[in-house]
Amino acid sequence: MKFKEIINRLTGISSPIFGVSWNPPKLEINIAKRVITQLEDRRVLYNPTEMKLPQHCVQSVIEIRRILSQELNGLTNESSLSNSLRAMRSACRKFLNTIDADEKIIKYGAHDKHYASWYFNGAIGELRGVFGIHLSQIWHVVCTKKYEINKRCI
Repeated sequence: MKFKEIINRLTGISSPIFGVSWNPPKLEINIAKRVITQLEDRRVLYNPTEMKLPQHCVQSVIEIRRILSQELNGLTNESSLSNSLRAMRSACRKFLNTIDADEKIIKYGAHDKHYASWYFNGAIGELRGVFGIHLSQIWHVVCTKKYEINKRCI
């Protein structure tokens, strides 16, 4: 931990003898586990029938974006977890921008014969692809950190 980070986490100094209070850093593994836990129940990321309800998909992606933004607050910009969360949040933003470009995409996105379904299905596919890549990287962080922690305990 850098000196600047320690100073930023300092919340108080007490005296007669000496005392310091501070906020400990959040462990990256805890944030990664929390993100995986919160995203594993999001149907928009894996359920094919969810694509028949475009409005539900939009609401779910908005909620995912909120979760990712909230978890990013506890990370440094240099971490690989932070980079993955930013990429996933960016994919959410791109999905929402694509869907918002034409009101017919939400209205007719579930109709197979309508051009709006092409845009909707393409946007969902791209979102799921980005999430798949980055969730596998996050899972790798969890497994690697867990191994390092167990190795130090032996």
